[in-house]
Amino acid sequence: MRLSISKTSGTAIYEQIARQIRAAILSGELASGKALPSLRETARRLHVSVLTVSKAYARLAEEGLVRNVQGKGSFVMPRGNRIMRRSAERRIKGLLAQASGLAKDGGIGLLDLLGMLETGYDAAPAPPSGRAES
Repeated sequence: MRLSISKTSGTAIYEQIARQIRAAILSGELASGKALPSLRETARRLHVSVLTVSKAYARLAEEGLVRNVQGKGSFVMPRGNRIMRRSAERRIKGLLAQASGLAKDGGIGLLDLLGMLETGYDAAPAPPSGRAES
């Protein structure tokens, strides 16, 4: 997994790190049980504070995406984890609320919006197992 940050993006660095790791977990790039790079290694590679990386990893643990084990590191939780699914659902609902607002502002009807969602869903890569998850 390759992480990159922008110190001028306006988004907190810890959030940039968490967002990229979250995406790698949800896409299956980081498999269940896989260890995340150590705090020190990640901080060194990104030229940031260990505290910044620690905050990103803590955020992911709060979301149920990783489990922090004292003295051993942080590990990806199973993809079927209910907490992880609820977290994904919350994020999706927020994004759908934004999309719905934009659609209304732009005069795009519900059926057209649903068509866009279907097109986007169909174009999205399948999970690593090759089956759609429900």
